[in-house]
Amino acid sequence: MLENRRFVIIGFFSLVGLIYLLRLFYLQVLDESYSIESSSNSIKRVIEIPFRGQIYDRTGKLIVYNTPVYDLLVTPRKARVEDTLRFCQVLGIERRDFDSLMAAAAAYSPFKPSLFLRQLSKEDFASIQDVMVDYSGFEFAKSSLRTYTAPTLANTLGYVSEITRSQLEKQEEPYYRQSDYIGQSGIEKIYENELRGKRGTKFVMQNVAGVYKGPWKNGELDTMAVAGENLYTGIDLEVQQYADSLMVNKVGSVVAIEPKTGQIISMVSAPTYDPNILASRHFSKNFAALARNPYKPLFNRPVMASYRPGSTFKLIQALIGLQAGVITPESGFTHANCPMGCHVHPATSTVALGVMHSCNPYFYNVFRRLIYKNNITNTFRASAVGLDDWHDKMSKFGIGQRLGIDLPSEYKGNLPNKKYYDRFYGEYRWKFSNIYSLSIGEGELLITPLKMANVAAIIANRGYYYTPHVIHGIGDKKYVKPEFLERHDSGVDPRHFDPVIEGMIGAVEGGTARRSRVEGITIAGKTGTSQNKKGDDSSIFIAFAPADDPKIAIAVFVEYAGAGGSAAAPIANLVIEKYLTRKVTNKALEERMLKADFMSKVILPGVKKPVSTDSTKKKPVSADSVKKKPATPVKPSASNRPVAVNP
Repeated sequence: MLENRRFVIIGFFSLVGLIYLLRLFYLQVLDESYSIESSSNSIKRVIEIPFRGQIYDRTGKLIVYNTPVYDLLVTPRKARVEDTLRFCQVLGIERRDFDSLMAAAAAYSPFKPSLFLRQLSKEDFASIQDVMVDYSGFEFAKSSLRTYTAPTLANTLGYVSEITRSQLEKQEEPYYRQSDYIGQSGIEKIYENELRGKRGTKFVMQNVAGVYKGPWKNGELDTMAVAGENLYTGIDLEVQQYADSLMVNKVGSVVAIEPKTGQIISMVSAPTYDPNILASRHFSKNFAALARNPYKPLFNRPVMASYRPGSTFKLIQALIGLQAGVITPESGFTHANCPMGCHVHPATSTVALGVMHSCNPYFYNVFRRLIYKNNITNTFRASAVGLDDWHDKMSKFGIGQRLGIDLPSEYKGNLPNKKYYDRFYGEYRWKFSNIYSLSIGEGELLITPLKMANVAAIIANRGYYYTPHVIHGIGDKKYVKPEFLERHDSGVDPRHFDPVIEGMIGAVEGGTARRSRVEGITIAGKTGTSQNKKGDDSSIFIAFAPADDPKIAIAVFVEYAGAGGSAAAPIANLVIEKYLTRKVTNKALEERMLKADFMSKVILPGVKKPVSTDSTKKKPVSADSVKKKPATPVKPSASNRPVAVNP
């Protein structure tokens, strides 16, 4: 028994000893990491930053690419600068800049290299490379600079900048290091994981002075950096730049969608800026200037600005009224007993005429029938039940929710329901007379330009939509995210769209948008007007074309520009013609819109107008100084946001 125990103990210790021997063999012979650590004085690990993926338009034109640049790094403990004045002259910096940069580097780590100067061009690098050999503790690292082929799409593309301390602390995987660049807005942020690529590592030999002596072990342990995935957008760069030029000296948005796919063709946020100014070493100064600009060029209006949709909302009222059976295509209404006025026009005896003439009493009656389901009883409970049913039907058009576009900070807007009014009036203490302004797109409704462009796409498709998206292909295989291939149904039968589209065609051919019609293209459109608390009204127009085979759906919002037919409709129809035919025939209308300056009507006391960038030109187009105008009175129920009136 004792003999057996002796063998067990001997065997146990022999096994432990064998394990130790095998581990030592692995560490000393097979594993290279400890060899590298022990040779840190002669072997240096160099991290290679990959190029970010490039971005293309729908025709294959390059929008965003990378320009090679060099960063100058410093290791404070190793840094030796005997003649500071000469050093500053070589780098073209001030002494105070040198002191602050060195202090920041020392605060980060005296022993680790950190950023000293970023984004030196190839020419700058070549001119100082030989001189910098005299200054120990300084080294160069190859980097890249985001570069844009045209000064357009700034808010849609977004920008990259140095990662913040909080972002470093919150990262789920230890990928980023201090001074790394990361997408901070737009598709640069949403597609960061696809764009950033994969880092590489090189091991190089150097002497005690830090002079490069070649790769270590002939590069056997090196890993190559892998460039990020390229992104392919639905943007038509030519049309985008044309839309930009039409929105110079204007505040507002243009959103154009391909109805059958949901791809964004054009997305303008005006006023805008040249994205190249946030891709330079002067990022902080330029960003601060943009942030102080009172016209908020960093604010992405297509997905973040909210408006009352005005008469454009009447299209959805008609559709859900037809689907609910409270009206038929031949339903007509008089103006009698209606609390809201209307424009001078012939009798509205059909849905198509109601849309064409944008008749307020007509859609007041449609909404009333929807709320009471044709049982016209003005009670509190009936209003509450009917409103929730109306809310559910409206939601299927994407109203009051985020559509899920591949851009950050999408605003969901506001679509009121029973709970919303209960908070203000008390449960069952409100009725139809409190909410009838919703019938013509006023009241508590708030909607973004993107959603109205999507409404135009739904009508163009006669009942469905795909989530609007900027990127329709990722990488060489042009992978599409599944959520952008999912069809969303509006709940309205396709046959009900015919009378509404007939009315939209009538509005362009002989109604509120007739002055901007395009010869040879049948456009279905609807105007709207938003009232501002100060200044002139804002102009809205949504449309799609060709009416019988839609290839583009569009929404245009121009603040302080007046009625829907005065600015938004002309701009939309010019963009439609440019996209469908690659030319513009109505040169007089084009010239008028290019020269139109509605920013001069904005009331911002004591503030000069900013420089507005025309993306078709390399130089910015200057705007005139602001002129004050008397403020337009606002209804007591109006919010601080732009509000809508009709048509």
